[in-house]
Amino acid sequence: MGWIGSRTGIEARRVPAAGIPFTPIPTGKLRRYWAWQNVIDLAVNVPSSLAAASIALARLRPSVVFGTGGFVALPVALAAAMRRLPVVIHEQTAVPGLANRIAARVATRIAITYEPSARWFRGDRVTLTGNPLRAELRGGDRADAIARFGLDPAVPLVYVTGGALGAHRVNRVVGEALPTLLPSAQLVHQCGDNPNTGDLRWLETRREALPSHLARRYHLRPYLDAELPSVYAAASLVIGRSGAGTVNECCQLGLPALYIPLPGTSGDEQTANARLVERAGGAAVLPQSDLSPTTLAERMIPLLEDPANLKIMGERARTLAIPDAAERLATVIIACGKLG
Repeated sequence: MGWIGSRTGIEARRVPAAGIPFTPIPTGKLRRYWAWQNVIDLAVNVPSSLAAASIALARLRPSVVFGTGGFVALPVALAAAMRRLPVVIHEQTAVPGLANRIAARVATRIAITYEPSARWFRGDRVTLTGNPLRAELRGGDRADAIARFGLDPAVPLVYVTGGALGAHRVNRVVGEALPTLLPSAQLVHQCGDNPNTGDLRWLETRREALPSHLARRYHLRPYLDAELPSVYAAASLVIGRSGAGTVNECCQLGLPALYIPLPGTSGDEQTANARLVERAGGAAVLPQSDLSPTTLAERMIPLLEDPANLKIMGERARTLAIPDAAERLATVIIACGKLG
């Protein structure tokens, strides 16, 4: 087994740390708009990525290639097809990205997370598997979160997350809204530590300016690691972007969410993810164009004031999840591997 990825992506750190052989390849980027970088990518980066992927596959000699989309996975899928290797792609979002739409043309099987995604692909190669959840996230303990953060068990907990790098616009609006939000809730805010935005230090300054009784309710962290399962177990509501990971975690764990989709992503996939859960009754959606300290409070506080409805929302979100997604996906990959 081996992992092919980019030199600068998070996988370059996480994969070797997990003891999995890692092969970096040069990467380009698929853009749907005109930019001079497209010319460079098409002339240089894409061919070099394809060549590097082919060399890596020749060395690894896999029985099957598995890709989850993105401009790193596409050249690997294409190189695998050229070498007549079975290819399984997995679409994690409600709307497939351009890379997976192209890779689907050479894929042996196409695994999808949500049933509506099937309409984007042709043929009988599509299989509904769901999206696997890290097993440790199911083992959270509310009491552990209360002890770790010094939480008040009688006050609802809101978990705010923007992903590994944080979400600049969300961070700033939450920071400005703290005096309004904290009388009704306590917050664990995963803000990232992006040196380009300076959000972490700015939020620390905002916390320092709060009255002590409110500052005790605001728990700021650049990242969450071992404590994340327990934070999920204690949370009454999640506020954050609606990327594939966050949405899958909330649905799998039965957590209601207020999603603020990142605009401008390829195919507007985050809005599609959020609206899918909203239609199921498992989330509320606040477009970034409408986001302000006032609108955030107007949407968050009424949700917290109706805990019975929050419980229903969580149950409805869970209806979109497939608990045995990892086993389903593994079955597809192993079956295709026997063809290789």
